[in-house]
Amino acid sequence: MREHRATRGAALPPVTPGSLLVAAPGLGDPNFARTVVYMIEHRPHGSLGVVLNRPGPAAVREVLPRWAGLTSDPGSMFVGGPVEAQTALCLATLRTGETGRGLAGLMPVRPPVQLVDLDSDPASLAPRLRGLRIFAGYSGWDAGQLGGEIARGDWFVVPGLPDDLLTVAHDRLWERVLRRQGIPLALLATFPLDPAHN
Repeated sequence: MREHRATRGAALPPVTPGSLLVAAPGLGDPNFARTVVYMIEHRPHGSLGVVLNRPGPAAVREVLPRWAGLTSDPGSMFVGGPVEAQTALCLATLRTGETGRGLAGLMPVRPPVQLVDLDSDPASLAPRLRGLRIFAGYSGWDAGQLGGEIARGDWFVVPGLPDDLLTVAHDRLWERVLRRQGIPLALLATFPLDPAHN
């Protein structure tokens, strides 16, 4: 996809843990069309994130029953991306005023968001967690790959909010994230699924 008019000439924002990749309207890859990806790691050797707006068919209670009581609605395993679909990753948001210090099983991504070790004890973490999501698979990029896709205009890099992770309105997350960016990106929120029907 070519660089989109809305970002032409603009400096590319840095990707950091906690930032969002928002798929450009023309990104045709079915794994990523109209997705919002939460970035967990971005380093010279590669990048890793999870798709926030693709709930899968399996319920957490069927796959990881120990964690079902802490899982935010709708209680599904989300499809984190096309890489290692049999791998589960968990992201949680801490309650206001809480930190992960002294708790085994948590690794900060961008506070209050934490990466959770699913082998840890859910009962010890429960009092400090506001909610969590579990993802089957993840989205990964090799060294330089993501930078090339961003420069080509496939992704918009925007700040993430903790509520993006736990939203129950995941089916409208792509539009909502674009709208809150202001002009010109906000205009893309109304971009039709099929431009031929515009």
